[in-house]
Amino acid sequence: MASISFEEFMNIDIRVGTIMEVNPFPEARKPAWKLKIDFGVELGVKKSSAQITGLYKSDDLLGRQVTCVVNLAPRQIGPFVSEVLTLGFLDITKNVVLVEPERQVPNGSRLF
Repeated sequence: MASISFEEFMNIDIRVGTIMEVNPFPEARKPAWKLKIDFGVELGVKKSSAQITGLYKSDDLLGRQVTCVVNLAPRQIGPFVSEVLTLGFLDITKNVVLVEPERQVPNGSRLF
């Protein structure tokens, strides 16, 4: 993979938000949740389609802080427009494990 400069990295806006709403997304090709995530006063509430149903039930997600790329162009996923990319890693069984701060931080905080 090619190296990028620090300036290029800083163009990727990764923020923390709190999941406020979780809804099923039966129209998705792969199992997913439709999330509404609160990024605080500056960014407000954004929507994300997240393929995280393998490890996370709706009740597990409500109130949880997650990290997201907030400056990608919106992506049409079936009838849903995903506004942010919720970040995670694949575990050894290919389930997505969410990236989240190890302590509570203010919504909208930027990764640096």
